[in-house]
Amino acid sequence: MQNARTIVGLANPDSLRERDSGRSFVHVLADTSDKLAGICSILEERFAVAGERLDAEAKLTRVPSAIVIRADLRDIDNIAAIKKRAGKLAKAGKRIFLLEHSSHVGISQAYALGATLVLPGTVNRSRLLAALSGPADPSVSSSATTQSDNAVEAAATAIASMFTAVTLGAPLDVDGTKEAGRQIADRITQRGLSEWLTTVRRHHEGTYQHCLLVTGVAIDFGLSLGVGRADLERLYSAAMFHDVGKAQIPLAILDKPGRLDAEERALIETHPAAGFEFLKGHDKISPEILDAVRHHHEYLDGSGYPDGLSAESIGDIVRILTISDIFAALIEHRHYKPTMPREEAYDVLCGMNGKLEKALLHSFKQVALTR
Repeated sequence: MQNARTIVGLANPDSLRERDSGRSFVHVLADTSDKLAGICSILEERFAVAGERLDAEAKLTRVPSAIVIRADLRDIDNIAAIKKRAGKLAKAGKRIFLLEHSSHVGISQAYALGATLVLPGTVNRSRLLAALSGPADPSVSSSATTQSDNAVEAAATAIASMFTAVTLGAPLDVDGTKEAGRQIADRITQRGLSEWLTTVRRHHEGTYQHCLLVTGVAIDFGLSLGVGRADLERLYSAAMFHDVGKAQIPLAILDKPGRLDAEERALIETHPAAGFEFLKGHDKISPEILDAVRHHHEYLDGSGYPDGLSAESIGDIVRILTISDIFAALIEHRHYKPTMPREEAYDVLCGMNGKLEKALLHSFKQVALTR
């Protein structure tokens, strides 16, 4: 078959359309020819592919269903070149950034440039193809789904910016993070939890996906319990902020496939206290939210961390958030393990004897299985 890609520029995009009618069109951008050729070779068997280097003049006129960008975001010239294409990037339903240098700052930068999905680390062929071949193409989906995708993008950007603020010691945008939580609450109120879970899994991986899932589950749990508006805001704000302390932990540990060793586990267990210390000086963050950030890994039987609290010392928001956090961790999508069915995840929660409040677990059943 004739090669579907044109490296650097597109002299005649109409001929590409004629050759590959019926195949989704993917545009690839990269900062070197080797990177460009490598990504195009992965994609061209399944998609109609066109590629351009970031330092070349943008020639693409046809709107792609997806754009894949592989570039070093530590290079200000690469960032400037991507920003110049911002208008065209926004028209693509999927905007996948492949980052070789995994860091919270790099992921945050990718979202700031318009990413809908960030895949850090070594390029993985199966993961990339799966991301591009996911459920219905967002570029032709209903307006409701597009709005839900926008909520994911806004929330992921807020979480990435929050992690960057911790990493760089920059100011924290508390209002922006709370507003992103409000958007999630609006989407789940309108469309339900299942749509949110599906959308988040399609758009992200790792630690950032987890934060989005926890927020969605906690919101739906709060709605099912009939909590008031003020308590719901505290709950989704606590969920958005709960893992901010992980910004001080390398992604290689946070997203490590397989079991952590004792030293890695000890480092992970520093994140609730670290998040509390970072947030406690912000006057827009209430004591209830701070309490949830510090204590979302505490259990009723006193076996949790960092303070070994027991039942009477653990507040209601913390109890709700802890159940939501564990459930989200069980059902999240990781490339190295299958997604646990929601029924099985709920059974795991029910088997945590003495650690979680039984009455809340009973109420959570409809969230886990039917809502």
